[in-house]
Amino acid sequence: MARVLVVDDEPGIRTAVARGLTAEGMEVVALSDGPSALTAALTGSFDAIVLDIILPGLSGYRVLEQLRAAGVDTPVLLVSAKDGEWDQADGLDLGADGYLVKPFAFVVLVAQLKALLRRRDAALGRTGQRVRLGALIVDPVARAVSWEGESIELSPREFALLHALASRPDTAVAKDDLLRMVWGDEQAASRNVVEVYVGYVRRKLEAVGAGHVLKTVRGFGYIVSS
Repeated sequence: MARVLVVDDEPGIRTAVARGLTAEGMEVVALSDGPSALTAALTGSFDAIVLDIILPGLSGYRVLEQLRAAGVDTPVLLVSAKDGEWDQADGLDLGADGYLVKPFAFVVLVAQLKALLRRRDAALGRTGQRVRLGALIVDPVARAVSWEGESIELSPREFALLHALASRPDTAVAKDDLLRMVWGDEQAASRNVVEVYVGYVRRKLEAVGAGHVLKTVRGFGYIVSS
C-alpha cells in the first residue's frame, strides 16, 4: 500500500483527492498548510507527495526546496492553477517529479501519481530478488524487512539504504557509493546524511537484536553481514 501525503489549502480539493486516492487503495495523510507539510514530509515516511504550490505559511515551492536540500527524495507531484511554462520549469528545477495544472481530472492525477510510484519502485529495487542473510530477510518486492520472523518497520529511504548494503553482503560500501545508490547523483546530500540514516537503520536493527548485522568501516563506509 502506497502512503501518500496530500497538501492543499482548498478543503474541497483536499477532501476529494484524499477520498479518491483512498478508494484507489492508498494510505493518505491530508494537510492544509506549508509548515505542517514540511514537518510531515521530512520524516521520509511517504511514498509520494501531492503538493499544491499556493499554501499558507510556506509555499509548495519552498517546501519542495527544503525537502531536497535535506536529502529527502520522495517523489513530488506539484499541483497549481499556474499553467505557464516558466512556472512548470521552476517546479521541475527545484526537484519536482511532475506538474499538474488545475482544474484537473482525477483520473489524470491518479495516472501521474502511479507513474511516479512505479519509478520510485524501480529506484528502490522493488522488482529485485529477496535478500536473505542469516535471519535477516530484505524483500524489495514487498519492501519488507524482518529478523527471525519479526518485522522491522523502515521508511522508504531507510529501506533503500539497507537494501543497497544487503545486496552486497560482506562487502564494504563507500559512503559516496551509497549517496549515488540511495540519494542519486543530482541530490544535494552529503556524507553526513548517510551517517544519519545509517544511525536510524542501526537503531531499528538493534531493537530486534540485529544490531551486529550493520557495521561501520571506519574512514570508508558500511558493511552488512550475517
